[in-house]
Amino acid sequence: MATIADRLQAADTARRATQRLQRWNRIYTFSRRWMVDTELARAIHDAALEAGLDPELGFRLVNVESQFKEHATSGVGAAGLTQVMLPTARYYEPKITKEKLYNRETNLRIGFKYLRDLIDEHHGNVKLALLTYNRGGQAVQNELSLGLDPSNGYDRKVMRGYVGSARVRLSSARSDD
Repeated sequence: MATIADRLQAADTARRATQRLQRWNRIYTFSRRWMVDTELARAIHDAALEAGLDPELGFRLVNVESQFKEHATSGVGAAGLTQVMLPTARYYEPKITKEKLYNRETNLRIGFKYLRDLIDEHHGNVKLALLTYNRGGQAVQNELSLGLDPSNGYDRKVMRGYVGSARVRLSSARSDD
């Protein structure tokens, strides 16, 4: 006869297995939708959740910024999947080199953390956060202070068709596998 502790342990094991299956189902779905390999989809999914972002927003950002090309470099020197500038990256990791910005996990971690911080700074306004991510805080603030709309179309490009939430509860965000 199973004890209560045995039943609780079995239920917990089943719950964790279900969470792992759900996670991999989401990753596989993103992989197919965005036509990227499963490992890249896993990295984007997990890094977005780790930063407290909806993975859908993470995939959209990476698509617009680099078209999922890990070694993308912009004309102004932004690097990697999330097109992070070296000075911005050094705010988060002071000793980082430009070469390390091409590392998948490093780039996603820094880019998504930066976006999360901008969303928080703009009190949940994803549009302003995205514009600041793309144009820089000073350019956005200058236009706002003049009563102008700082939008350059970047926010609409990232958000086109997006119905998710920029905020994600981390408690249910990720399981280990």
